Amino acid sequence: MENDGRRAALLLAPEAPYPVAGGGALRTASLLEHLGRHYALDLIVFRQPGAAEPASLVPPGLVRAVTVIDLPATGRGTVARVGRNAVRLARGVPPLVDRFTGFESQIERAVAGRSYEIGVIEHSWCAPYLAAIAGACQRTVLDLHNVESVLHARCADAEAGAAGLAHRVFGEASARFEAEWLPRFGEVLAPSADDVRAAQLVAPAARMRIYPNAIPWVAVPIKTKEQVIVFSGNLGYHPNLSAVRYFAHHVWPMLRKRWPHLVWRLVGKSPDTVEKLVAGDARIQLSGPVEDAVGELARAQVAVVPLLAGSGTRFKILEAWAAALPVVSTSIGAEGLPAHDGEHLLLADTAVAFAEAVSRLLTCKNLRESVGNSGRLLLDKEFTWESAWAALDF
Repeated sequence: MENDGRRAALLLAPEAPYPVAGGGALRTASLLEHLGRHYALDLIVFRQPGAAEPASLVPPGLVRAVTVIDLPATGRGTVARVGRNAVRLARGVPPLVDRFTGFESQIERAVAGRSYEIGVIEHSWCAPYLAAIAGACQRTVLDLHNVESVLHARCADAEAGAAGLAHRVFGEASARFEAEWLPRFGEVLAPSADDVRAAQLVAPAARMRIYPNAIPWVAVPIKTKEQVIVFSGNLGYHPNLSAVRYFAHHVWPMLRKRWPHLVWRLVGKSPDTVEKLVAGDARIQLSGPVEDAVGELARAQVAVVPLLAGSGTRFKILEAWAAALPVVSTSIGAEGLPAHDGEHLLLADTAVAFAEAVSRLLTCKNLRESVGNSGRLLLDKEFTWESAWAALDF
């Protein structure tokens, strides 16, 4: 196909950015919407078996052309997942790199005859497709949602036994992968200064730029408050799963005893992954995925972010701030955000301190409102899409 005369850009993403739900989709959609406003934008996107047609979900007029690459079906059960990871461990391959390998010819056909000012690849595990797009792109950018080597190293620290060992091996494999691929791009985007430093430890030659995680601006929802604390996120994502396990075993029993009418609500996709952890407690609710995460969070009194591992910055905190909802987080959970303890959120790194911080907020309406409103002001200043776009030079 021939170019239509406008400046052109290319975005390659391993997951559909629409509907805009979840951290990965939010970050990809923010870049897509920026590029679509300034370029004739072509999108190459992978589709999981049974998923909706990605092109039908993109806002009209934002993208010139969409190429969909269908992924083969894989087993979704525990046995299949363990088997895949065993093969990865034996080969020293980071998770998901193998899942998205082998589609070079389809990508090369999609860009044949095109010329792009800029080509953006989302997520490190798609970095090897640089070779397929580089000839068509004057400038290449890799967008890191996480520094995978850090993510796995922290999961290894938080887990015991075989799971911890597996994450240790994956962390080392990810570091080798990042060292090889990050320096090959013209520029690498990362969500925070902490992530930039972490990436440059394994890839000192990488040319890094901070592009913060951000969400679309929304008005603060007006909702009736319930006697609820809330945790949000993809519950099948390992750091979220371990956070739920930690909170259920070590923090919730103290809060449950002190606050006899309090409910802990878990909001997000893959609720089945935590069912066994919370089974038998009528005061723990699994809401599943919701269309309006900010509106759902606004119904609660406090958002809890008891993460023990992770990388990047947490969309769950940004969405809580959008709802003017006070947050209690571990230091890792709040990493990368310019938030001050006691002003924009409360930090707590032990179970007792976490329960006490939640109780302080539940006890004092003025403190809840002060912390929630301060978080909202910080969001408006630095973490809306419009604010984040100011960090880009394309």
